[in-house]
Amino acid sequence: MSSAADQLSPRIYVACLAAYNAGCLHGAWIDIEDEETVKDAIEAMLTASPVAGAEEFAIHDYDGFGGVSIGEYEPIGRVVEIAGFLRERGQLGALVLEHLGGSIDDATAALEDGYRGTFESLADYFQELTEETTTIPEPLRPYIDYEAMARDAELSGDVCALRTAHDEMHVFWAR
Repeated sequence: MSSAADQLSPRIYVACLAAYNAGCLHGAWIDIEDEETVKDAIEAMLTASPVAGAEEFAIHDYDGFGGVSIGEYEPIGRVVEIAGFLRERGQLGALVLEHLGGSIDDATAALEDGYRGTFESLADYFQELTEETTTIPEPLRPYIDYEAMARDAELSGDVCALRTAHDEMHVFWAR
């Protein structure tokens, strides 16, 4: 579903809170691989802290998450889980994950079960769906209001549409 051009490379910047509270910036950018590797990199950063005995850290920045928000104290296991999902699903996965409030289970279900494709508009999707599933007599074609069908389906919650460009809308059926 995702192409090489749309792959994300998640990483976080973790800061030593003891150094930060002492007025010194000390931290490291860490590429998100597996949980153990990330925890080892955090431990190495804390060990190298200019403040002896540093134990606490916070995520002060992040990159490559495609718009998905990462909290300052997000559990590392959750960060790794999000990164894995994004590497597998790309930018569309990031948009769906953010739209659905961060639930990886819901985003996976939407992408696997509800995704209907990319269209210029929601009305275009309903026109294609209608014409593929129903024989419409030629004299009636001008009277079908696909815009109204799209609006009603969206307002009723039957479909969800995420616009990613002027002429690119991803359509999902609701569960």
